Amino acid sequence: MKGGVADLLAIARGPFLLLTPAVLFPAIAASYRFSGQVQVDLVLLILIAAVAAHVAVNALNEYQDFSSGLDLSTARTPFSGGSGTLPSKPWLANTAKWLFVVSFTLMVMVGGYLSWRVGPRIFPLGVVGGLIILVYTRVINRMPLLCLVTPGVGFGLLMVNGTGLVLTGYFPSSVQVVAWLVFFLVNGLLLLNQLPDIEADRAAGRRHVPVLLGAASSVRIYGLLLLGAYGSLLLGWLIGVLPYTAMLALLTLPLGLSVLRALWHGEVARDVLISALGKNVVLVLVTPVLLGVGLLLG
Repeated sequence: MKGGVADLLAIARGPFLLLTPAVLFPAIAASYRFSGQVQVDLVLLILIAAVAAHVAVNALNEYQDFSSGLDLSTARTPFSGGSGTLPSKPWLANTAKWLFVVSFTLMVMVGGYLSWRVGPRIFPLGVVGGLIILVYTRVINRMPLLCLVTPGVGFGLLMVNGTGLVLTGYFPSSVQVVAWLVFFLVNGLLLLNQLPDIEADRAAGRRHVPVLLGAASSVRIYGLLLLGAYGSLLLGWLIGVLPYTAMLALLTLPLGLSVLRALWHGEVARDVLISALGKNVVLVLVTPVLLGVGLLLG
């Protein structure tokens, strides 16, 4: 593979990889509360497989968006439009493809080992996750409802629940609450990050929710996703699944309301949009970390 470490990190969307440990942390904390122990080797293997999966989907997306010409027509922001690496260094296209192959293979190998070690119940989750990676850019992005929920399925319902299953042998109710919180938050993250690319995506044939309904309606859907995320948290506490200390994660709610206020009317200045997207990234990273801390304190 050509390219240095900086190019590989750019193609893998390095800063975005922080999302993986952030959402797995409360799953690990909830598993510890359930079983009273954590096997460090299993945690490391889970992190390797999950990060490899995240790198794989990012690298494949970079390669396919460059190959289709979409990357050449997007108005890039720090949160959307690709990394810009391949349009500026087209000779790295093959590097992006091989980065996908290597990371996807690593994910499969580690996932296969985990399935052998802890039992075959984890295997279907890995298969669904692998299929999502392979078809996300060219298939799922043309199906609005599926495109809306797939990110949350991958990071929440698959990664988080899979972590709980590997570490405890079960699907603990507390881990399921974490999974739904992550489901709603990550869906909201990808939904808002599609807003700057509406026209470019429409021209390329994509049919996600912002292309179909426009920016204003998409922001209202984001509000419903926020309601789902914090509602999951409160419901988990009210039914006794989460300790009261888990409500520490509610500290990010004002940040979500700030994003909603800034974007409510849909059409906003570019600097306002970028600021709101940045705040939402902070919300999505910090909320599950606070939840994990709260679970451990409880």
